[in-house]
Formats: sequence, structure tokens, C-alpha cells
Amino acid sequence: MSQPSQFAVFGHPIAHSLSPRIHQAFARQFGIALEYRTIDAAPEDFAAAVHGFFAAGGAGANVTLPHKGAAFALADERSEAATRAGSANVLTLLPDGRLAAHNTDGDGLVRDLTERHRADLRGHDALMLGAGGAARGVAWSLLDAGVQTLTIVNRTPETADALADAIGEPARVHTRYWDDLANLGSYDLIVNATSAGVLGGGLQLPLSLVGARALCYDLAYGNAAIGFLAWAKAAGARYAWDGLGMLVETAADAFALWHGRRPDTEPVYQALRTAD
Repeated sequence: MSQPSQFAVFGHPIAHSLSPRIHQAFARQFGIALEYRTIDAAPEDFAAAVHGFFAAGGAGANVTLPHKGAAFALADERSEAATRAGSANVLTLLPDGRLAAHNTDGDGLVRDLTERHRADLRGHDALMLGAGGAARGVAWSLLDAGVQTLTIVNRTPETADALADAIGEPARVHTRYWDDLANLGSYDLIVNATSAGVLGGGLQLPLSLVGARALCYDLAYGNAAIGFLAWAKAAGARYAWDGLGMLVETAADAFALWHGRRPDTEPVYQALRTAD
């Protein structure tokens, strides 16, 4: 009897990850036997851990904070979405032993917003907090989905400027200083792409950022998103969602890359939401 295919998610920290449950649930839909585990790797150990995983028979890996940029650099081939983001959340072993990098973050976010939550992103003036790997993974997709303008604010302004330059649409994409948040006015779409919640920190944000009918979305999920969602609700946001749906959608895209079949995401999402 052949051994189940081996998959994993790399992060630091990673014990909180729901990815093993999600991929096992997807596998049950098709009667696929697989093993999926978490691998906690410090940044200096990431490359060796990835090579060791694939050398030992690994077939595919998801990648989360803080390794998305390193995963992109490690790969031999890169998808278009990964290339423009400069980061990757999926690594796939090619038949010749090389690694291919993909980035499914943007598609997963837009699918969660537009299909699950029925949000129309066209014409929105959006504010994105953060300019790291998570932000780079979703910025282009938000613009492709019809967001009218995207203002990027990051504690290190040079990083925000680099992202705006990479996007190359100065008429639609702007950067502002973090210290000026109280003076920026209001937005109808606010995306938290910082790692503050995941790392146990908090964000001190002015309530004035939230427009009367604003949609606020945290790319993180669960406990990591509680602070941002509480702020959004206190500020009067019409909608405030965490990134659980995005996680499930990005996982489904990775599953499809690895197995050639895309699972039904809604029952898995609902089961995880009920278990919160």
C-alpha cells in the first residue's frame, strides 16, 4: 500500500493554524488520503526546513508569516501572481524536483468578499494598513476587482512606497504616513494587512477612518483579528469580517494545484465558523 502524500504549512508561529483541518476536510470530499502537518521554522531555518521536507517526500506546502518572501526567493519557477507580489504562499514540487511558487492570497480574498459575503468592490476607496508580504499578496487583486483608489499606510513608509511603485498606477494608488492616519478622512473599504494581531500586538487607529457604510476586513482570523474587528464595530463599520473565509479559499486553490480538483469550500467554512 502506498503511503499518503505529505503536505505541510510553514510559519513562525504556526501552532494555531487551521490548515491541517481544512485540507483534511477537503481530502474527505474526494476520498483522498493525505497527511498534513504544521512546521514551525524560524526565519534563519526556513530554507533548510523546506528543502528537508521535500527531500523526505513532501509534495506541497503552504507558507504563512513570516516566510512568504523567502518562499518566493527559494522557488525555481514562479506564477504570475507570485511574481508581481514578490511573495508566495504555496510551494509545489515539480516532477523534475524543482519548486514552483504560487500566490493565492489575492484571489482568495476577493472570492471571499464577492462570492461569500456578496460585497461589490467596484468604486471603493480603500485603505490598506501594512505593506508587507500579506499586503503585496492582495493589492493587485483588489485593484483588478474594481477598487477605485488604494491608499497604503505602513509604519515604514519606504516599504509602502516600494509597493506603490511596484503596482505602477499612480492615479489609483497612493501612500501616506502612519502618523497622519487621523487626518486622512474616511474610507469605505479598510483592509488590515499588518501582522500586529498575529504577533500579539494591537493597533491604535482613529475612528474617523471608517466611513458611514464601510467594510472592514482583517486578513488574519480568530483571536488575531479580534482587536481590529472590535475597533471597526466601535467606529460604526457596516461590515467587519476576519480572514477565515480567505484562508479557506486560498487553501482550496492550493488543494486544486496539488490534486487537480477544487473542493467545495462553503461546508468547510461553516464548520470552522461554528467551531469558533
